[in-house]
Amino acid sequence: MEIGYFTMPSHPPECGLKEGHDWDLQVLRWADELGYQEGWIGEHHTAPWEPHPAPDLLLAQAFLQTKNIRLGPGGFLLPYHHPAELANRVAMLDHLSGGRLNFGVAASGLPSDWAMFNVDGMSGQNRDMTREALEIILKLWADDAPWTYTGKYWTVSKPDVMFDFLKPHIKPVQAPHPPIAVAGLSKGSDTLKLAGERGYIPMSLNLNPAYVSSHWDSVEFGAAKTGRKPNRQDWRMVREVFVADTDEEAWRLSVGDMMGRMMGEYFLQLLGHFGFKDYLKHAPDVPDSDVTVEYCAKHNWIVGSPATVAEKIEKIYDEVGGFGTLLVFGFDYKHKPEAWHNSLRLLKQEVLPRLAHLRPAIDKAA
Repeated sequence: MEIGYFTMPSHPPECGLKEGHDWDLQVLRWADELGYQEGWIGEHHTAPWEPHPAPDLLLAQAFLQTKNIRLGPGGFLLPYHHPAELANRVAMLDHLSGGRLNFGVAASGLPSDWAMFNVDGMSGQNRDMTREALEIILKLWADDAPWTYTGKYWTVSKPDVMFDFLKPHIKPVQAPHPPIAVAGLSKGSDTLKLAGERGYIPMSLNLNPAYVSSHWDSVEFGAAKTGRKPNRQDWRMVREVFVADTDEEAWRLSVGDMMGRMMGEYFLQLLGHFGFKDYLKHAPDVPDSDVTVEYCAKHNWIVGSPATVAEKIEKIYDEVGGFGTLLVFGFDYKHKPEAWHNSLRLLKQEVLPRLAHLRPAIDKAA
């Protein structure tokens, strides 16, 4: 099993944008120093608790301040970007990364973002735009000029040489392109079907393991359409994790601190508005009123001493049928940086060695 980092990024509304940005850079430096495999940065436009609208700005700086960790958007919200412009920007970022870029894409799930960009997410327009944009981006990187793509949402041309030397010329440094990843939330996720269909990296967001186990069904469904055989080793699982020397200290620093505050003031309320609290329940008959911060910490989070955390991770691993990489969900602990750094360190140095035997077998991917 590998470990990585996934951050929205999440910061309390009173946090300054640069202040939050600097904290995220610090954590990515720590992750690199500790030997984390990868880090993913989200994009949002209308969520004060998830305030970073441009993951590539953070990534460009992070690549200069890290040495080994692979980094990427988790992901670019494709409906909100012109695909030709984004293709060039991602390719340039890949060069700046020295080939350490992962290319995460997403369809966007916030109605307030849909409203800002006039995208009809309720009808699934965001998902259709995501597929079209990605098709154009990959075509720009792969197909020789000249051609014109006339889609439902964008018309893009790759012209032949003009005036002797003007031509499209920007391609990623990784051939044929950086690894592509997609994140999924809902049951029967369309984006996770896309992952299976195209052989992309599937990422399951932080929901109850009993619910997340259905995500692999979506990957397999998509893979069957194109005759692929997905590998569970590629599957990323995003979880809330806090490790401390004792269970009591971990509970206090998670439930009683920023993890608990973010869940109580934002995430639980947001899912309640969408009618999505079922995603957090370990059983369907649990009343919505019972889904509290403490409930999530008990049933969904991975909190405790190294021994307890290792036991919880292995339990989730068995429940979902195996996965390859655990992604730690990022929180803002700049008021207690030593505690967050220690949690990341204990996970890598004390917990991960206890999980060395967890390797998804190829036959589990069938």
